[in-house]
Amino acid sequence: MNYIYGINSVAEALKARGRAFAWVGVAQERHDLRLQRVVEECRRQGVAVRFVGRAELDRMAGNNAHQGVVAVTSAKQYNELEDVVAAKRGEYSLIVVLDGVQDPHNLGAILRTADAAGADGVVIPERRAAGVTATVTKASAGATEHMPIAKVTNIARTLEELKAQNLWTVGLDERGKQSYDSLDYNMDCAIVLGAEGKGVHDLVAKKCDFLVSIPMLGKVPSLNVSVAAGVMLYEVVRQRRKKAE
Repeated sequence: MNYIYGINSVAEALKARGRAFAWVGVAQERHDLRLQRVVEECRRQGVAVRFVGRAELDRMAGNNAHQGVVAVTSAKQYNELEDVVAAKRGEYSLIVVLDGVQDPHNLGAILRTADAAGADGVVIPERRAAGVTATVTKASAGATEHMPIAKVTNIARTLEELKAQNLWTVGLDERGKQSYDSLDYNMDCAIVLGAEGKGVHDLVAKKCDFLVSIPMLGKVPSLNVSVAAGVMLYEVVRQRRKKAE
Protein backbone atom coordinates (compact mmCIF):
# COMPACT_ATOMS: atom_id res chain seq x y z
CA MET A 1 0.00 0.00 0.00
CA ASN A 2 1.07 3.57 -0.68
CA TYR A 3 0.24 6.40 1.71
CA ILE A 4 0.03 10.15 1.35
CA TYR A 5 -0.72 12.38 4.29
CA GLY A 6 -1.46 15.99 5.18
CA ILE A 7 -4.50 18.08 4.31
CA ASN A 8 -2.98 19.84 1.28
CA SER A 9 -1.39 16.65 -0.07
CA VAL A 10 -4.60 14.62 0.08
CA ALA A 11 -6.76 17.50 -1.17
CA GLU A 12 -4.51 18.09 -4.19
CA ALA A 13 -4.34 14.38 -4.97
CA LEU A 14 -8.14 14.26 -5.00
CA LYS A 15 -8.26 17.36 -7.20
CA ALA A 16 -5.68 16.05 -9.67
CA ARG A 17 -7.35 12.61 -9.94
CA GLY A 18 -4.04 11.04 -10.88
CA ARG A 19 -4.13 8.30 -8.25
CA ALA A 20 -6.51 5.50 -7.38
CA PHE A 21 -7.77 5.86 -3.79
CA ALA A 22 -8.49 2.79 -1.68
CA TRP A 23 -9.71 4.82 1.30
CA VAL A 24 -8.94 7.90 3.37
CA GLY A 25 -8.42 7.76 7.12
CA VAL A 26 -9.53 10.82 9.09
CA ALA A 27 -8.88 11.54 12.76
CA GLN A 28 -12.13 10.85 14.58
CA GLU A 29 -11.47 13.65 17.10
CA ARG A 30 -11.01 16.41 14.50
CA HIS A 31 -13.94 18.39 13.13
CA ASP A 32 -12.35 21.53 11.60
CA LEU A 33 -13.50 23.04 8.30
CA ARG A 34 -10.40 22.18 6.20
CA LEU A 35 -10.62 18.52 7.10
CA GLN A 36 -14.36 18.50 6.54
CA ARG A 37 -13.79 19.77 2.99
CA VAL A 38 -11.51 16.78 2.33
CA VAL A 39 -14.19 14.43 3.64
CA GLU A 40 -16.82 16.08 1.43
CA GLU A 41 -14.60 15.78 -1.66
CA CYS A 42 -14.02 12.11 -0.90
CA ARG A 43 -17.75 11.55 -0.75
CA ARG A 44 -18.26 13.45 -4.02
CA GLN A 45 -15.76 11.16 -5.73
CA GLY A 46 -17.00 7.98 -4.07
CA VAL A 47 -13.81 7.47 -2.03
CA ALA A 48 -14.37 5.58 1.22
CA VAL A 49 -13.67 7.51 4.43
CA ARG A 50 -12.81 5.82 7.72
CA PHE A 51 -12.74 7.70 11.00
CA VAL A 52 -9.88 6.29 13.04
CA GLY A 53 -7.80 7.15 16.10
CA ARG A 54 -4.73 9.37 15.89
CA ALA A 55 -2.47 6.47 16.86
CA GLU A 56 -3.61 4.56 13.77
CA LEU A 57 -2.91 7.57 11.55
CA ASP A 58 0.54 7.94 13.15
CA ARG A 59 1.25 4.31 12.28
CA MET A 60 0.08 4.68 8.68
CA ALA A 61 2.01 7.90 8.06
CA GLY A 62 5.07 6.80 10.01
CA ASN A 63 5.02 10.10 11.92
CA ASN A 64 2.62 12.55 13.53
CA ALA A 65 2.76 15.23 10.82
CA HIS A 66 -0.37 14.01 9.01
CA GLN A 67 -2.71 16.81 10.20
CA GLY A 68 -5.40 14.26 10.86
CA VAL A 69 -5.67 12.70 7.40
CA VAL A 70 -3.91 9.80 5.65
CA ALA A 71 -4.91 8.38 2.28
CA VAL A 72 -4.24 4.87 1.02
CA THR A 73 -3.55 5.27 -2.70
CA SER A 74 -1.77 3.93 -5.73
CA ALA A 75 1.83 5.04 -6.20
CA LYS A 76 2.79 8.23 -8.02
CA GLN A 77 2.90 7.61 -11.76
CA TYR A 78 6.04 9.01 -13.34
CA ASN A 79 6.10 10.49 -16.83
CA GLU A 80 8.34 9.85 -19.80
CA LEU A 81 10.84 12.57 -20.64
CA GLU A 82 8.95 13.19 -23.89
CA ASP A 83 5.80 13.91 -21.87
CA VAL A 84 7.62 16.53 -19.79
CA VAL A 85 8.95 18.26 -22.91
CA ALA A 86 5.49 18.14 -24.49
CA ALA A 87 3.89 19.70 -21.39
CA LYS A 88 5.09 23.17 -22.45
CA ARG A 89 2.82 25.72 -20.78
CA GLY A 90 4.03 29.06 -22.10
CA GLU A 91 5.92 30.64 -24.97
CA TYR A 92 9.16 29.07 -23.75
CA SER A 93 9.86 25.71 -22.16
CA LEU A 94 11.05 25.57 -18.55
CA ILE A 95 12.17 22.19 -17.22
CA VAL A 96 13.94 21.55 -13.92
CA VAL A 97 16.59 18.80 -13.93
CA LEU A 98 17.81 17.54 -10.55
CA ASP A 99 21.21 15.88 -10.51
CA GLY A 100 20.88 13.67 -7.42
CA VAL A 101 18.89 15.61 -4.81
CA GLN A 102 18.63 13.16 -1.91
CA ASP A 103 16.74 14.94 0.85
CA PRO A 104 12.99 14.37 0.43
CA HIS A 105 12.19 17.72 2.03
CA ASN A 106 14.42 19.49 -0.50
CA LEU A 107 12.81 17.59 -3.36
CA GLY A 108 9.34 18.47 -2.08
CA ALA A 109 10.25 22.14 -1.70
CA ILE A 110 11.72 22.25 -5.23
CA LEU A 111 8.60 20.64 -6.69
CA ARG A 112 6.41 23.18 -4.90
CA THR A 113 8.51 26.07 -6.25
CA ALA A 114 8.66 24.58 -9.74
CA ASP A 115 4.87 24.37 -9.82
CA ALA A 116 4.50 27.93 -8.52
CA ALA A 117 6.97 29.24 -11.12
CA GLY A 118 5.07 27.56 -13.95
CA ALA A 119 7.69 24.96 -14.83
CA ASP A 120 6.62 22.35 -17.37
CA GLY A 121 8.05 19.46 -15.38
CA VAL A 122 10.89 18.05 -13.30
CA VAL A 123 13.44 15.37 -14.16
CA ILE A 124 15.04 13.18 -11.47
CA PRO A 125 17.45 10.24 -11.66
CA GLU A 126 16.35 6.69 -10.89
CA ARG A 127 19.27 5.96 -8.56
CA ARG A 128 20.99 7.69 -5.65
CA ALA A 129 18.29 10.34 -5.40
CA ALA A 130 14.99 10.93 -3.64
CA GLY A 131 11.84 9.76 -5.39
CA VAL A 132 8.26 10.86 -4.78
CA THR A 133 7.34 9.51 -1.35
CA ALA A 134 4.68 10.53 1.16
CA THR A 135 7.23 12.84 2.78
CA VAL A 136 7.98 14.50 -0.55
CA THR A 137 4.28 14.90 -1.32
CA LYS A 138 3.71 16.52 2.09
CA ALA A 139 6.73 18.84 1.70
CA SER A 140 5.49 19.89 -1.74
CA ALA A 141 2.04 20.79 -0.35
CA GLY A 142 0.58 18.49 -3.00
CA ALA A 143 2.50 19.92 -5.97
CA THR A 144 3.64 16.37 -6.78
CA GLU A 145 0.09 15.63 -7.90
CA HIS A 146 0.11 18.30 -10.63
CA MET A 147 3.74 18.41 -11.77
CA PRO A 148 4.89 16.02 -14.52
CA ILE A 149 7.94 14.18 -13.14
CA ALA A 150 10.21 11.99 -15.25
CA LYS A 151 12.66 9.44 -13.86
CA VAL A 152 15.69 8.85 -16.05
CA THR A 153 18.67 6.51 -15.87
CA ASN A 154 21.36 9.03 -16.78
CA ILE A 155 21.21 12.80 -16.27
CA ALA A 156 24.11 13.62 -18.61
CA ARG A 157 22.50 11.64 -21.43
CA THR A 158 19.16 13.29 -20.67
CA LEU A 159 20.71 16.73 -21.16
CA GLU A 160 21.88 15.61 -24.58
CA GLU A 161 18.32 14.51 -25.38
CA LEU A 162 16.93 17.86 -24.26
CA LYS A 163 19.51 19.73 -26.33
CA ALA A 164 18.54 17.62 -29.34
CA GLN A 165 15.00 18.96 -28.85
CA ASN A 166 16.31 22.55 -28.98
CA LEU A 167 16.36 23.27 -25.25
CA TRP A 168 19.29 25.20 -23.79
CA THR A 169 20.71 23.66 -20.62
CA VAL A 170 21.71 25.95 -17.75
CA GLY A 171 23.60 24.46 -14.82
CA LEU A 172 23.68 26.21 -11.46
CA ASP A 173 27.05 25.60 -9.85
CA GLU A 174 29.41 27.60 -7.66
CA ARG A 175 32.10 27.06 -10.32
CA GLY A 176 30.06 29.04 -12.84
CA LYS A 177 31.82 32.25 -13.90
CA GLN A 178 28.61 33.86 -15.15
CA SER A 179 26.09 35.31 -12.70
CA TYR A 180 22.71 33.61 -12.81
CA ASP A 181 20.90 36.89 -13.56
CA SER A 182 23.13 37.89 -16.49
CA LEU A 183 21.68 35.21 -18.77
CA ASP A 184 18.62 35.82 -20.95
CA TYR A 185 16.07 33.12 -20.10
CA ASN A 186 13.67 34.04 -22.87
CA MET A 187 14.45 30.75 -24.55
CA ASP A 188 13.42 27.12 -24.22
CA CYS A 189 15.61 25.93 -21.37
CA ALA A 190 16.28 23.37 -18.66
CA ILE A 191 17.63 24.49 -15.28
CA VAL A 192 20.04 21.93 -13.82
CA LEU A 193 20.53 21.76 -10.04
CA GLY A 194 23.01 19.56 -8.21
CA ALA A 195 22.92 17.41 -5.11
CA GLU A 196 23.25 18.65 -1.55
CA GLY A 197 26.89 19.29 -0.73
CA LYS A 198 28.22 17.87 -4.00
CA GLY A 199 26.63 20.18 -6.54
CA VAL A 200 26.41 19.27 -10.21
CA HIS A 201 28.53 16.28 -11.24
CA ASP A 202 31.49 17.09 -13.49
CA LEU A 203 30.13 15.19 -16.49
CA VAL A 204 26.74 16.86 -16.12
CA ALA A 205 28.37 20.30 -15.84
CA LYS A 206 30.28 19.65 -19.08
CA LYS A 207 27.01 18.87 -20.85
CA CYS A 208 25.46 22.22 -19.86
CA ASP A 209 25.40 25.01 -22.42
CA PHE A 210 25.80 27.56 -19.64
CA LEU A 211 27.18 27.28 -16.11
CA VAL A 212 26.00 30.05 -13.80
CA SER A 213 26.35 30.84 -10.11
CA ILE A 214 24.54 32.86 -7.46
CA PRO A 215 26.80 35.49 -5.85
CA MET A 216 27.44 34.71 -2.18
CA LEU A 217 28.07 37.86 -0.15
CA GLY A 218 28.31 36.34 3.33
CA LYS A 219 30.52 33.81 5.05
CA VAL A 220 28.85 30.58 3.89
CA PRO A 221 29.80 29.37 0.40
CA SER A 222 26.46 28.17 -0.94
CA LEU A 223 22.67 28.09 -0.58
CA ASN A 224 20.43 25.14 0.21
CA VAL A 225 19.46 23.58 -3.12
CA SER A 226 15.74 24.26 -2.65
CA VAL A 227 16.46 27.93 -1.92
CA ALA A 228 18.78 28.14 -4.93
CA ALA A 229 16.01 26.63 -7.05
CA GLY A 230 13.66 29.40 -5.94
CA VAL A 231 16.19 32.10 -6.78
CA MET A 232 16.85 30.64 -10.24
CA LEU A 233 13.28 29.89 -11.20
CA TYR A 234 11.94 33.26 -10.18
CA GLU A 235 14.68 35.03 -12.14
CA VAL A 236 13.33 33.13 -15.15
CA VAL A 237 9.79 34.21 -14.20
CA ARG A 238 10.89 37.84 -13.72
CA GLN A 239 12.58 38.06 -17.10
CA ARG A 240 9.73 36.41 -18.98
CA ARG A 241 7.10 38.58 -17.32
CA LYS A 242 9.13 41.70 -18.13
CA LYS A 243 9.36 40.69 -21.79
CA ALA A 244 5.61 40.11 -21.91
CA GLU A 245 4.78 43.59 -20.58
